[in-house]
Amino acid sequence: MNINELRRERANINQQVQALAAIEAAGTALSVEQHEEFATLSTNFTELTAQIERAEAAERMAAAAAVSIDPPAAAIAAPLMPSVPAQPKMPEVKGAKMARMVRALAAARGDTQLASKLAIERGFGEEVAMSLNTLTPGAGGVLVPTNLSSEVIELLRPKSVVRKLGARTLPLSNGNITIPRLKGGAVVGYIGADTDIPATEQQFDDLQLRAKKLAALVPIANDLIKYAGVNPNVDQLVVSDLTSAIGAREDKAFIRDDGTANTPKGLLHWAVPANKIKASDGSTLQKVETDLNKVILALENSDANMVSPGWIMAPRVFRFLSSMRDGNGNKVYPELDSGMLKGYPVGRTTQVPVNLPIDPSKKEIGTQSELYFADFGDLFIGEEETLEIDYSKEATYKDSDGNVVSAFQRDQTLVRVIAKNDFGPRHVESIAILTEVKWGA
Repeated sequence: MNINELRRERANINQQVQALAAIEAAGTALSVEQHEEFATLSTNFTELTAQIERAEAAERMAAAAAVSIDPPAAAIAAPLMPSVPAQPKMPEVKGAKMARMVRALAAARGDTQLASKLAIERGFGEEVAMSLNTLTPGAGGVLVPTNLSSEVIELLRPKSVVRKLGARTLPLSNGNITIPRLKGGAVVGYIGADTDIPATEQQFDDLQLRAKKLAALVPIANDLIKYAGVNPNVDQLVVSDLTSAIGAREDKAFIRDDGTANTPKGLLHWAVPANKIKASDGSTLQKVETDLNKVILALENSDANMVSPGWIMAPRVFRFLSSMRDGNGNKVYPELDSGMLKGYPVGRTTQVPVNLPIDPSKKEIGTQSELYFADFGDLFIGEEETLEIDYSKEATYKDSDGNVVSAFQRDQTLVRVIAKNDFGPRHVESIAILTEVKWGA
């Protein structure tokens, strides 16, 4: 056997061992025959590991002992051909390993053993092949190991404005995390020589984050899945599709979802009523300035830490502000060209609507929007560090225009990515919202 065959055989033994371990972990005692099988598999695994190590050592020694062979006389007499300049090795795309796992699993229709074999044949790397061998299919698809999914989760930062502006991420342990927060300050004051020290009592509250399931559907062209080699452009395209779909849905949840129907509670519903300020019509520079200063002052008056403040707005509002001119024709907010407003970074997203009605109870289409200002250093995203993926070549889905699309007719594979997270502020006073914004409508 060659080294790859030995590794495949060892991976197959490992899968059988894991299956027996899962039975015992579920609370069922192993039978005598299963104990004997476990012992035999363990011995075989150890022997194969030693055999692989010897084969690898032999390859290293062969490479070290190799000597150059003198070229034939004809080759020496032949005219020298112009040399080809060395090409720099292209750096691996972040998240490439998970992209290759997705391609291998989709090509194998979810068969992890076949996917592992395809990963080896296509040169996807031993780490990808070994990870595929340890996957356990379930009702929700397969759970991507942390070592492959962590890079993809990190790539969500530039795709999600809430993450990009500085919201902090924390791991969810068993799907939950509780963050204590100071709700009321201590009583502090000067006292006289014979005066009692005033009683000091701090009030505490908790921010509880519980895992909410986020499902994103990502159509991938079958031509990309069929591609047998390693190519940074293919990997980048797959990763970009995965992260864009998750990032857009996260922003919608973290900004405007109301916390019902298994969704996180977004900024709009965390903000206290006093920090929801009605905007002016924006007809003059002074009115706009006053509105912007009101939301900044709302955080300053509540003694927000102001560690990482920032703005979130719709592209329409951004363009309105960036096009404002003073009496001399100069830009009022030239710093917007650098993504800043009044000294604070700006995040633009279409997840902030621009068609809100005047009366929220009615489903009519309006022209209003919202502008958010928050201390993102005080906002937390609790998330599990793994992703679940599943596939279908026959399913249908709705595109961004609401049209029903058949993956089969489009020659696509529909990949479902499931992430689990939640969102909330440590202090609700760190959020201010300018409502009923008609600027640029």
